[in-house]
Amino acid sequence: MTPRNLFCLRSNLLFGSRYWMIQFSTESLFKSVSFRLFGVKCGNEDSEPLENELLKNLLTMGVDVDMAKKRQPGVFNRIGINEQDLKMFLLSKGASKEVIASIISRYPRAITRTPENLSKRWDLWRRIMASDLEIVNILERSPESFFRSNNNLNLENNIKFLYSVGLTRKCLCRLLTNAPRTFSNSLHLNKQMVELLQEVCLSLGHSDPIDFVRKIIFKNPFILIQSTKRIKANIKFLQSTFNLNNEELLGLICGPGAEILDLSNDYAKRNYTNIKEKLFSLGCTEEEVRKFVLSYPDVIFLGEKKFNDKIDCLIEEKISILQIIETPRILDASISTLKSRIKELVNFGYDLSTSNITLLSWSQKRYKAKLKKLNVG
Repeated sequence: MTPRNLFCLRSNLLFGSRYWMIQFSTESLFKSVSFRLFGVKCGNEDSEPLENELLKNLLTMGVDVDMAKKRQPGVFNRIGINEQDLKMFLLSKGASKEVIASIISRYPRAITRTPENLSKRWDLWRRIMASDLEIVNILERSPESFFRSNNNLNLENNIKFLYSVGLTRKCLCRLLTNAPRTFSNSLHLNKQMVELLQEVCLSLGHSDPIDFVRKIIFKNPFILIQSTKRIKANIKFLQSTFNLNNEELLGLICGPGAEILDLSNDYAKRNYTNIKEKLFSLGCTEEEVRKFVLSYPDVIFLGEKKFNDKIDCLIEEKISILQIIETPRILDASISTLKSRIKELVNFGYDLSTSNITLLSWSQKRYKAKLKKLNVG
């Protein structure tokens, strides 16, 4: 074959292969586009009947499938779904069909748990809770608390550990009801926090670490799901800001100030700075500010705008700053409640500038009873 003929042959082969590649790519692209345009799925078609059956079952059970798919879409692509087993298990524990549907709608991962896993987990919870109905009530409020983890060994180890450090069944029940994520923590994390609290106790001169840990966890069930770094920073903030001795600090963090330990340290500092500046601007002294916050530590939870707006609202209604700092719990009430009650009381001839203002934050029932007396009078 001549060099010229060889060149032509190579050119034809090369051109031909390129043409075939272009043709193949074009056809693939067309198929891909047409699949998208006409809603054709490219995947395992065998999974479609299974998913359709699952959706049918869930709809029959009253589950809000749209909500469930929005919350945890990956659940619907999994193999080994146990929606019927879950239904039968929860019915046997006293849950209604409506509650079961609500649980799955809000936390569809629940249908991936096996009957064996459910049974073991339920038995562990019953070591703490007094009845199945109590557990059902928690699941209704927070399905994630029960179904978030399937690590029953970790749950069992945490229960044993928390009992071992002196927590009572009542305390564990409070934890499970209010901060169930405590039991999903690794055992190591819970041990770290308990050890920190015991160290704090001893460093402040308290001789009973078990009593201290029990008191602080019962007062603040969320403490075990915080970081040790945050707890240390907030304890330091409280001690240095209010110049507390050891006994005073112990009383604060085991009592009314326990929940402050949950706050971001920056948030706590920022809110306290705002409280101080606002009260200074109204003529309060440093000592008055200190007493005000220590008598009502929850005020540190109020953001800058909310605190300032409430103070301004009360001042505008001729309530003095001295009355406010002597009756700090009136800041529990919303601005709308404060305004409407002040208006009603004034209409009844109640002089807020000289009378007790605690009724501004009373329960609605108690407040209405007071109004009735004023009206009769």
